[in-house]
Formats: sequence, C-alpha cells, structure tokens
Amino acid sequence: MRRKIILRFSIMIVIMALSISAFELYNLRNSGIKSAISKAEAISEVIKNGLTAHMINGNMDQRDTFINSIATMDIVEKIWITRSKAIDQQFGDALANEIPRDDIDKNVLNSGKMQYVLNETISKTSIRVTIPYNAASEGKLNCLNCHNVKYGQTLGAVSIILDITNVKQSGLQSIYIISAITLFSILIIIYLTSHLLTPYITLFEELSSSIEKAVLGNFVRLQKPKGLSSDMILVANEYNSLITKFKATFSDIDKKLKGFIGNHSDISNNPLDESTQIISNLSNIYQFKKEIELDDSKEEIYNRLSQIFKNRFRLNNFAFIEIDHLKERRRIIHKEGDLYFCSGEVNENPELCRAGRTKHDVISVNYHKSCPYFTDNDNFYYCTNIEISKNISLIINFVLQTKKELDNLKDNIPFIKSYIHEAAPSIEVKLLMNALKESAFKDGLTDLYNRKFLDEHIKKLAPQTVREGNTIAVLMLDMDHFKAVNDEYGHDIGDKVLKELAQILTENVRESDLVVRFGGEEFIILLVGIANKEDALTVANKIRIKVSENEIDVYAGSKLRKTISIGMSMFPDSSNTFDGALKNADIALYEAKKRGRNQVVVYEENQKSSVDLF
Repeated sequence: MRRKIILRFSIMIVIMALSISAFELYNLRNSGIKSAISKAEAISEVIKNGLTAHMINGNMDQRDTFINSIATMDIVEKIWITRSKAIDQQFGDALANEIPRDDIDKNVLNSGKMQYVLNETISKTSIRVTIPYNAASEGKLNCLNCHNVKYGQTLGAVSIILDITNVKQSGLQSIYIISAITLFSILIIIYLTSHLLTPYITLFEELSSSIEKAVLGNFVRLQKPKGLSSDMILVANEYNSLITKFKATFSDIDKKLKGFIGNHSDISNNPLDESTQIISNLSNIYQFKKEIELDDSKEEIYNRLSQIFKNRFRLNNFAFIEIDHLKERRRIIHKEGDLYFCSGEVNENPELCRAGRTKHDVISVNYHKSCPYFTDNDNFYYCTNIEISKNISLIINFVLQTKKELDNLKDNIPFIKSYIHEAAPSIEVKLLMNALKESAFKDGLTDLYNRKFLDEHIKKLAPQTVREGNTIAVLMLDMDHFKAVNDEYGHDIGDKVLKELAQILTENVRESDLVVRFGGEEFIILLVGIANKEDALTVANKIRIKVSENEIDVYAGSKLRKTISIGMSMFPDSSNTFDGALKNADIALYEAKKRGRNQVVVYEENQKSSVDLF
C-alpha cells in the first residue's frame, strides 16, 4: 500500500512537471516567434522609410546599397523587396530582383496582409516574414502624392529572413533548468512522502485491515504507529472505542440469538451473517406462530409445518408420529413422500422407538445402526423428539437420500426445532380441546363412544345412508346376568368385565363400524354399509361366540365367563327412521333374553306385540 501511494504520488508530480515544461516550451516558442515578427516589422518600417526618402530625394538607384546595409544586422540573413503591378504600370517594369519570388510574395501583394513561415532543423531555426507596403495618405508618408493608387492599395512587400536559433537555444536552456528543478523537487517530495507520510499510510493500512476483519465478524483494534499527529491519534482512539463497543454488542446479540434457537449453529463462519440469518428465521418463525394460533385443528398445524419443511428447508420425505405413552399407541399423523422405513415392530410397541424412549435425536451414523428399526440401508434418517404434553410425544422422522442432504439437515435442525417448539403449545391446546370434546362423547370406562355421540352422529349418518342406498345393521346387546357379577365380585371386577367386552366388540368389527356404550351393560353396534341381513347375522354371532369364549381373571386362579344377548334390526329396511330401527333392535334383544339368552335374534314384524311387556 505504501509503495502504491508513493508511486502514484510520484507519477502525479512527474505528469505535472511534464505538463508545466510543455506549457513553458509552448510559451517560449510563441514568444520567440512574436519577438522575431516584431523585429521584422521594425526592420520593414526602416526599409519603408528609407525607400520613401530615396524616392523623394531622387536617388532610387542607391536603394540596393541601402537594403544591403540593413541586411548586415546580426540576426538578418536575407532581405528583398517586391513591387506590385500598380507600380510597374506607373514607373515601368521592375528590376529582376524586385519581381515576386514565390507564392508568399504573390499572396502578400494580392491580400495586403503579412505572412510568415518558420523553418526548424536540429541545429538551426529561422523565420521568413513578408510584410506588405500599403499606400498611406497621412503625414510624411502620403503615398498618394507620388503614386497613382488608391488608399490602402499594396505598393509592394518586404521579405525578411531572420535567424532565431539563439532564441530557441535560450528557450531550451530554460526548459532544462525547469526539468532539473522539477526532478529535484520530485526527489524531495518522494523523500518527504516516504518519511512524513509513513505513519499515516501505516494507519490507513491498519484501518483497512481492521475493517475487512470487522466485515467478517472479527473486531480487531488498531495498532497506532509512531509519528502520528494528535488529531490522528484521537481518530484512532475513537475507532478503537467503536470497535470495542461493536464487539461487545454483537457478542451479546449472538449469544441471545443462539439462545432463541436452542444451541449453536454452524451455518456460517461469519457471526454477522449468522446473526442476520437467525434474525430472518426468527421473523419467519414469529409469522408462523401468528398463523398457527388461528388454525382450527392440529391437522392444519401439521400441514403448515409440512409446508415449511418442504418450501423453506427443501425436505421431501418425512413423517409426523404421535406417541401416546399412557395408551402405548404410536400413530402416523402426517406423512410426506414415499420414503418411510420404520418397521412394524416399533409401530406395535411404541416404547421401542429410540427417539421417543431416549428423548434425544437419533441420526444415521457410519458403520453401525443407531436405530435398529430403520429397515433401509440405502437412505439416511434423522429422528427428533418433541414433548407435546405430559403423555404425548411428537416424533418427526426425516428420511434423506444423500449424505449431503443429511448434513444440510444437521445445519438447519436448530431452526427446524424452533418451528416445532413454537407449534408444540398450539398442538397441545388442540389435543386438549379434542380430549375435552371426546370426553363429552366418549365413555370414560371403556373408551367407546357414548349415547350422546350416537345422537349427534346419527343425524348425519342416517340421511347419508338413505341417500346413498346403503344399509345399517343395528345390533343392541346386553351382558347376561351382569348384576350378579357386581354383587358377587364387586364393581372393580364388573368394570373389568365391561372393558374386556368393549375390547372384544372393537376388535371384531371394521373401522367404518361404530361401537357405542348405550348405558350400563348395554351396548350398540352399527354395522355401516353391511351388504345384507345374513352378513350382519354372521358378525353378530361371531361377537357372541368370542364373548362366551373369553375367560376373565377375577382373582388368583379364578376365572369368569360371561355371555351376551343380541337384538338386531336393519335400517332402513325395518323402519324408515333410525329411532324406529333402534327400538326394533331393543325389541329383538328382549326377545333374545326371553328365549334363554346367549343368542342373536333378528327383529321380525310379529315381535311388535312384545312392546306391551315393557
């Protein structure tokens, strides 16, 4: 840097010196020409006056002697005169030496204006000046008294060649002196620049280096060189104070920003760029948080998270998995892409999930499997666990196709977790709302839907069934002699019997069917879209047999078996209203108990007379 400054400064001085020298040379040349022309004009005036005097005195025959005497001057090389045609017409033909010699003489005689030509060689410089002699009408030189010409008409011309070599040499000497002075000045300036400006140049270099490092997030104080003025020392101290404040401020900002994302991120080696990216992500997270607060369900929140993962982080294969530790249930809530390789074993037993069990991230590593239940060897995985509530964890399983994708995910996982952590409270609220809603529609003992849910659900299901031409088999069942269980074994065993019954009912119907605890030991099963009465009767008998074969542990070494009675009707075949079909099933149930229990009875029209027995 120092050499560059000195070199540029020296080049500037040299250019300035050359410019001054060229300007001086130009001025000297012009001055020499003007001086030579002035001398030529003075000599011309002497010749004019002398010729006029010779003409008046009548001794024109001596004019050559007069002109030759003037030509003997130091700088005069040659002098000659020429006459115009007007003089020839009045006084006769001119002498041979008075005839125009070249075009310059002719041009001057015709135009009446002076012309000059400069002739320069390496060793000699001369100037030829041709000056017209125009007719005057005043004073002693009243030419009109002797010549038959008009005022201002050219009578002749005087050509003078002057040697101005000495003038040129004098100018060159001046140029040499100026150049020498300039060169000497340059050397002095370079010396002064090198010694006097060195501290300032060093300070500038330190300042430039410090700014470059500051841009990269490395705040370094200036090292003040010796020889600075008090003003520059003050500037350096203020800069160091500013850098110190910047360092403390950005360090504090960096720590706080990293606190927001949970841990350190290696996204960038530049803390300024990293802080900018963190702030940008926090802004996006804040907007995300405001949006999910307005979502109606957890499904909407999962869908919004999915869009963030795909659009912001370019992730294409992942699954949201909820683990209910209390119920020991693991469910895929939302899935993107086709790459999902968790084995069925871990789905059946949620506690085998390493991420859910350890509460730590589980990542693909080299040479061995960190998760034994990931069944694919060609792809990579990253599972992270977030506690949504006390009993529910959210596992997010990312599947990556390349090591580079996995590394990018590792870099971005702090921000991804920030989105998840922001979503967790809203998901928990939605779970609580669902639980609250389900508690109003579900039986607390058996976890089956209750009568209230049936009343609400059938308002939509019944019209839809009629509209689509489908059939619903309504099974109303009751456990035989249940009161005796409570009387003999107590209500705890009675509750256990009801729970096992509910489990058998749920396991032996389709997901599209509905099992409801109608009250006490009475249950209702809706076989939705069943093909015909025979299929429904087959399902009913299958359930009856399963219940009768089930052994219930009551005490150590003691087992209990129970039976059920089932009444069945078809909607809308047996009644055009669901309430009618439900009442018909109740009539058939009564008939089953009347016939001896542990059997299925299908409602028939002739059973209506039994209503009087209730």
